[in-house]
Amino acid sequence: MPATRDCPCPGCARERLDLRAGGGSRAGTRAATVLALGAVLTGAGTGAAHALAQPPVATLDPLPPGQGAPGPLFAQTAARTTASPTRLTRSQIMARAQTWVDARVPYSMSTFHQGYRKDCSGFVSMAWGLGGNQWTGSLAAYGVRITKGQLKPGDMLLFHNPANPGAGSHVTIFGGWADSAKTRYVAYEQTRPHTLKRTTPYAYWNHSGGYVPYRYKHVIEDGGSGGGSGGSTGSGFPGAAAFGPGARGSQVTELGRMLVERGGGRFYRVGPGPAWSEADRGATRAFQRAQGWTGSEADGIPGPATWRYLKEGRGKDIGGGTGGGGTGGGSGSSTTAFPGAQHFRPGQSNAQVTRLGRQLVKKGYGKHYTQGPGPRWSEADRRNVEAFQRAQGWRGKDADGYPGPETWRRLFR
Repeated sequence: MPATRDCPCPGCARERLDLRAGGGSRAGTRAATVLALGAVLTGAGTGAAHALAQPPVATLDPLPPGQGAPGPLFAQTAARTTASPTRLTRSQIMARAQTWVDARVPYSMSTFHQGYRKDCSGFVSMAWGLGGNQWTGSLAAYGVRITKGQLKPGDMLLFHNPANPGAGSHVTIFGGWADSAKTRYVAYEQTRPHTLKRTTPYAYWNHSGGYVPYRYKHVIEDGGSGGGSGGSTGSGFPGAAAFGPGARGSQVTELGRMLVERGGGRFYRVGPGPAWSEADRGATRAFQRAQGWTGSEADGIPGPATWRYLKEGRGKDIGGGTGGGGTGGGSGSSTTAFPGAQHFRPGQSNAQVTRLGRQLVKKGYGKHYTQGPGPRWSEADRRNVEAFQRAQGWRGKDADGYPGPETWRRLFR
């Protein structure tokens, strides 16, 4: 199919450029025609693109060699390109970016993944949930220019060379600072050979002075993914910005300690500590999956629900968390959100011990308390639990005085 003068699809744009380079002779562009035919066979050339309406292009720059053209989502209807902008939390943007990192999506300027072109600007279009595929010359229209000091996870770093867009133009997703001096950051980018997440010098390996930070116009600052980004934050959730690559602070340490208490100790060789690490992400993801959450709800970045479950001792432990009490006190699944056996051991002090004691008193098994119940685990707690377990007909290790899921379920039913 010959190139049309106005069509912005990749095949026609490429053929127009080749025609100009060859003085307008089609005989001189036979190789370009062969390449265009190959693009059609892969579903990315002129035949497919002509059938799709093109969205508005927010730039007057000519389409450069070496970059994919702006266009709709591949194999999607044109209606999708005119839909209202997608509002996303920072956690959701990062979770979307992580899916391509996990899938190791190969780099390509002519093929697509999930409707998005598999190059750097297609990757950012996907992470920001844009209704179509953009390029480095149009992405800035979807963001607000910010300073280096304002960068947060989910923002982008864009280098567009209008004089020669094919010479180094590139874009990355900012994932957080990798050092306190802000000389290195975690970059999420679509590059050869596939999507990468790597520590990168600020602003990039080359053309560093040309990169400009932008914030997605429709980003939502509060909330986060990981077990429910909506609803009440509960239990003082510090916000998604406190966690993730480059994050550092007491909240990260607190998160790690809570995860260790819920069975996540195997993820940490040292710590937990104040600097966010892959150990924190791995333990968080394991806890989220233990609750039955999947996808962006189990991306390893805590959201309000993850934080609430950890702070309030709710849900299932990592790896089941069924210890304590044998058949009567430990086996079987928990249907009453048993907070985990680690809360009920000598030296432990937490709200779950008080909750347990009050329920024992309510059920008539508080005779061993001389005062309390209170937050510190005591021999009185153990003896009262043992009395309750024996009343269920359990003996031996099933009545050792340490609550397991079945003990908990019967106490709170």
